[in-house]
Amino acid sequence: MTRTPRFGWLSPAIGNRFSGRRPIVVDQDTAILPTALPHFDSLWLADHFYGMDTPTDPFMEAWTTLTWLAARHERVELCHHVLGVGYRYPPLLAKMAATLQHLSGGRFVLGIGAGWRADEYAAYGYDFPKPSVRFAQLEEAVTICRLMWTQDSPSYEGRYYRIDGAAAPPMPDPPPRVCIGAAGEKIGLPLVGRIADVWNAPPAREAADWDRRLGIVRRAAEGAGRDPDGIEVTVTLERALPESDDDSARLVDELSARHAQGADHFVMDFGNPASTEPVLRFAEQVIAPLRAG
Repeated sequence: MTRTPRFGWLSPAIGNRFSGRRPIVVDQDTAILPTALPHFDSLWLADHFYGMDTPTDPFMEAWTTLTWLAARHERVELCHHVLGVGYRYPPLLAKMAATLQHLSGGRFVLGIGAGWRADEYAAYGYDFPKPSVRFAQLEEAVTICRLMWTQDSPSYEGRYYRIDGAAAPPMPDPPPRVCIGAAGEKIGLPLVGRIADVWNAPPAREAADWDRRLGIVRRAAEGAGRDPDGIEVTVTLERALPESDDDSARLVDELSARHAQGADHFVMDFGNPASTEPVLRFAEQVIAPLRAG
């Protein structure tokens, strides 16, 4: 199934030397997002606690900041890029998601993954088990969320998590879709196919790599009795905004090719643009023609 391409804006939660140590998302909220978001379908925010290069660089907590953005920008879909499953206990995560879905008018997508940043886990005192365990925990967490979003008094006994009559009113209507960020071909991608509504994928350098990964997701979906076309495929791309017509044409060519290969939704990380002019260029010269087909 070919969908009209969708576009997401990833706003950096970090502050660094290039932003004067000010969290970029805070400045983008007033300087860039009011111009950008009318042209985009979704708004994304990474989930980390401190900087990548310098631990003292500020990094806004993802859930608090996305809730703040939800109140300030009323139309776009909202998704984390992506939450680490080990950072928030699943029943509380389910309650938080239900609340944000209610307050945002049904715009929230639960973006979540198995976590990868071992130093961050250790710094905050979280256990960081091997990947197979983290993905098993992720599957249990999604199961608990969906139970708590749809049942009045659900119970569940898993290997890693449990609930016993965990009511979470008001239950979200509709329940949030679940976006799983994963790339591993043995565990992560089959999990996406079995349980995700949305897959957030890293870009593949070669078309064959992309085709193989997408094939794993689709076969896992079919094996679980699901329609693989029901899984929205998002891909995150770090790119510079276009400064010329030629720049825009190159982006149209790249995104057209990725869309033909099965990417439905492009999550664009443009860093910290200095003005809205290239944002509008991207909207007019890239988004508009791609949506028009």
